[in-house]
Formats: sequence, C-alpha cells, structure tokens
Amino acid sequence: MPLAQLVKQQWLDYARTHRSRHNLLVHLAAVPAFVAANMALIAFLLLGMWIVATLSLAVMAASLAWQGRCHRGEPEQPAPFSGPAEALVRILLEQWVTFPCFAFSGGWTRALREALR
Repeated sequence: MPLAQLVKQQWLDYARTHRSRHNLLVHLAAVPAFVAANMALIAFLLLGMWIVATLSLAVMAASLAWQGRCHRGEPEQPAPFSGPAEALVRILLEQWVTFPCFAFSGGWTRALREALR
C-alpha cells in the first residue's frame, strides 16, 4: 500500500481503534517515550555509544509492548499487518504522525471524554 494511503487509512481508523480509557492514557505516556527513545537511538548510534543505543532500543520495545498489550482491551482492533515492512511503517507512522495529530487535534480528548461516559 502506498505511504499516502497508509497515512489516510490509519487516520480514518484511529478514533475507532482507540476508545479504551486505559489505552488512551497509556498512549499519552508511551508514544512520547517511544519518540524520545527513537531520537536518542539515532543520536547514540551517530556518536558510537552502542550500549546507550541498546538501552534506547529497549525503551522503544517496551513502549510498543505496553501499547500492544493495551490495544487488546479495545473493542475494535486495527487491521492486521500484511508483513514486516508494513508493520514497521505503520508503527512509525502511528508514533511519529498519527497519535500526535490525534492528540493535538482534540481527538484524544474527545475519545477520553467518550470513554468516561
């Protein structure tokens, strides 16, 4: 699937697949942790700081595991990955683009209000 179509599809499905109060709250902490660790990974690799780069990878993995576990509590699940390349692209898109847009557009707040009803 072309990147533009993946971005559009992920955005259209995001509110539907992110309605659980617990999952919304976890994303609020886990996505920034992933993004920070992702930036740190790049910096530490460029600086040749291999041990700290490995720790950054561990934080990224823990963040994704935490989010994945919380996604199981959602009434509706995202479409399954079609393969490893698509999984990587969709994960990076969610962390770097879709969730931040969802949060800053007010979608996260609306979804949390709905979840609290």
